[in-house]
Amino acid sequence: MAESLIQHPHLTRNPPPARLYEDAIRTDGGIIAANGALVVRSGQKTGRSPADKRIVEDSNTAGDVWWGPVNFRLSEESFERLRSQAIERMQSAPWLYAIDGFAGWSPQNRLKVRVFCTRAYHALFMHNMLIRPGVEAWAEFDRPDVVIFNAGQFPVHGTVRGISSTTAVVLHLARREMVIFGTEYAGEMKKGIFTLMNYLLPKQGILSMHCSANEGPQGDVTLFFGLSGTGKTTLSADPKRRLIGDDEHGWDDDGIFNIEGGCYAKCIGLSAEKEPEIYQAIRFGTVLENVIVDPRTREPDYADTSLTENTRASYPIEFIQHAKIPCRGGHPKNIIFLTCDARGILPPVSRLTPEQASYQFVNGYTAKVAGTEVGVQEPSATFSPCYGGAFLIWHPLVYARQLAERIERYRVDAWLINTGWTGGPYGEGRRIPLSITRAIIDAIHDGTLAKQPVRTEPLWGLEVPVRCPNVPDTVLDPRQTWRDPGAYDAAAERLAALFEANYREYTATGPPV
Repeated sequence: MAESLIQHPHLTRNPPPARLYEDAIRTDGGIIAANGALVVRSGQKTGRSPADKRIVEDSNTAGDVWWGPVNFRLSEESFERLRSQAIERMQSAPWLYAIDGFAGWSPQNRLKVRVFCTRAYHALFMHNMLIRPGVEAWAEFDRPDVVIFNAGQFPVHGTVRGISSTTAVVLHLARREMVIFGTEYAGEMKKGIFTLMNYLLPKQGILSMHCSANEGPQGDVTLFFGLSGTGKTTLSADPKRRLIGDDEHGWDDDGIFNIEGGCYAKCIGLSAEKEPEIYQAIRFGTVLENVIVDPRTREPDYADTSLTENTRASYPIEFIQHAKIPCRGGHPKNIIFLTCDARGILPPVSRLTPEQASYQFVNGYTAKVAGTEVGVQEPSATFSPCYGGAFLIWHPLVYARQLAERIERYRVDAWLINTGWTGGPYGEGRRIPLSITRAIIDAIHDGTLAKQPVRTEPLWGLEVPVRCPNVPDTVLDPRQTWRDPGAYDAAAERLAALFEANYREYTATGPPV
């Protein structure tokens, strides 16, 4: 067995969080924050390293993978060299940890995962992010389904064909193994498992999704898709509804299930007023990654970005007061695609047909604000297929077709919500108030928005409600909010052209229908 190759005199299996706190403070540079969280740093890398990600090309999986700028090929021979090197490096480290847990709350579709790592903080991170099986169930892990060799404290040694730096994040789909070198950013492990699930689940006819999910008092489930800055985490953390999960889910014949056992929340600008559920979840057992704390009081400073803007908190999902355990739900009643359109073109809310939902899903649109650079007049459009392009293995159309089929089969209402600008683009208009977005989502959840009359938007054919409780009618039509309707029309044409050009790239290279 792969994991039996590691022999280490100080191998610790599944230690409790208190033990990992002790080790992190003693050997890993950790400190305890005033709120009880473990504060650690990830070293030079404070985010993922997508340019160093590799997928092993072998006879079993080569024809399945969407090769290109997301998935770079690596040979079996190079993987064997890296794997052997990782085992050798970990065996020479002063400490080694093995963490076991499940990926997937669906009993029929879960994977048994074993993680080997040399840092106590990485062990606590994966203890939080995997589904914790309990002492009795650990006996099942004699033969794990997935093994991660995290030698991230060490650089790649020597020349390995197909590796372009001292960092390597390599996934072998057929063997269900992952090797990490040259990066201590904990998120690589989490996203490696998600990438593997993005391969395995669609192969079984199960849709894997980069989204959050919550459930209402009547059992109605809503999925929230959205890229960074669109409000996905804030809007899905609704005190009136139970949280199923904040980031990764599967959709099988029984409904929705969370893939993870924890949350990995952004901390930038975190406050008790804006995001009380997340703020209160940060306590003993939580990992605060790259967060600056006051050296005297040990109070976290969530506004301090001197180390990185990508500050994070990892905690078990049960730390969220209104989490649903087990993290499963029925088939969705609503799907919400969130976009922050800084051009001020898209309506605050539109209702989508299954075909339109598939189109929006493939494009995965949001916008980045242009900033203060002289001469830059427009924000830049950002497209990430399926709202998670960095983690896809199959071509985006594979996931999109599965989504459209499920929307039709289960008669799901799909919505596009713009949390970006109104009254003009960034620099002229203003950000749509959070209160308006929440009112729209409340109207979706109580069913009133689906009963409102609609107008058909001319460029995309979107059905736009003309009324919504607690929302001014004029806000629902972005053209009416611009001072110059002609300027709106021209800007809308440009955005529609970007959508079409992006979509054509996938339809031109995608699998046949």
